[in-house]
Amino acid sequence: MTAVEQTAVTARRAMLAHADAMRLARDEYSRFADAVAALDGDDWTAPTECAGWTVHDLVAHVVGMSTMASSPLENARQTRAARKRLRPGRQLVDAVTAYQVERFGQQTTDQLVRSMAAIAPKAAAARRRTPGLLRNRTIPEQQLVNGTAERWTIGYAIDTILTRDPWMHRIDLARATGHVLVLTDEHDGAIVADVVQEWAARHNKPFDLCLTGAAGGRWHCGTTDERLDLDAVEFCRILSGRAEGAGLLTTQVPF
Repeated sequence: MTAVEQTAVTARRAMLAHADAMRLARDEYSRFADAVAALDGDDWTAPTECAGWTVHDLVAHVVGMSTMASSPLENARQTRAARKRLRPGRQLVDAVTAYQVERFGQQTTDQLVRSMAAIAPKAAAARRRTPGLLRNRTIPEQQLVNGTAERWTIGYAIDTILTRDPWMHRIDLARATGHVLVLTDEHDGAIVADVVQEWAARHNKPFDLCLTGAAGGRWHCGTTDERLDLDAVEFCRILSGRAEGAGLLTTQVPF
């Protein structure tokens, strides 16, 4: 059982060391590319738990986000395109994902399979090369989490969010298609543990958490009579807003 230290943050930073985060990023891109390559013809039109997205749309988004992460030039290109369609009341990230689905969704299924396989190592390498000076800077746009606007460092996006995004979408793919979800303690367990650490810091209350499955573990902080027992993947689905939670599980974590 792992004790969790809870601390307040200003601009949110990655909790993992950059080298460890980049190992997870490299492996997650590879696993997502493998999951896409395993899709069958009918899988691509299946609806997902992402509102309005089919599997084809979801893969287009991940290909687009991976492409965005692969170079500063592509990042700027997609950001400019998204800003042009940004409507009042929407976050920039929503406009970015909509642009990605529209642009990369024009690719055929075979093209998306090839695109994901090709861009995965490039995105991982580009993120790994991002210097610490840049990672320490704060993203200009505020992000809305748990109904509150907050600041993120660039490093939090690069080292954390850009890995959680394909990881959660790999879960979405498995649930939409019925394909086996590959989970290991070394990889998925490390991602879940990082989510737990952030969740604990966000609610900042005592807890006793037992997560089951290949990516699970047990964590605690302070003293409480209530223990939370649930599957590790389901825990993350709840925190992402994909499933209902109660009590401390209403505290969301961005993916």
